[in-house]
Amino acid sequence: MKTENEKMIGHLNNLVEINNDRIQGYERASNETSESDLKNLFSEMANHSRNYREELSREVKNLGGEPTEGTRNSGKIFRVWMDIKAALTGKDRKAIIAACERGEDAALEAYDDVLNAKDGLAGNLREVIVKQRTELQKDHDHIKALRDSVKIK
Repeated sequence: MKTENEKMIGHLNNLVEINNDRIQGYERASNETSESDLKNLFSEMANHSRNYREELSREVKNLGGEPTEGTRNSGKIFRVWMDIKAALTGKDRKAIIAACERGEDAALEAYDDVLNAKDGLAGNLREVIVKQRTELQKDHDHIKALRDSVKIK
């Protein structure tokens, strides 16, 4: 049976993986687009996840665990980033942004899963996760507003 610390480390490492996926996805998207505003936005989003990952990794170490280095590369997050890659290939700005929004949806869902886990999180960890989730929601809303502002050609 897992200890409380092991459960919390597992939850935190799941979020580390989500942020690793997000970094990798936005780096790929930035490299694939030629639009400078999107390059800047994607770089900013990747930097947000780098900060989240570092904060989560510190918490994992504080609990006596080892932060994961990996990504999920399976399931929903991976499929979303493949959608982004396909959209980039077509150079369709609205499709690129819509695919990024789906990636943000998946990241928010992962945070919600951890926050709603029945085994819960210690108070200080919950505060960290809620703060990051709030910031992710702002990123999501920014992407969504950008998508809504793109005129269909």
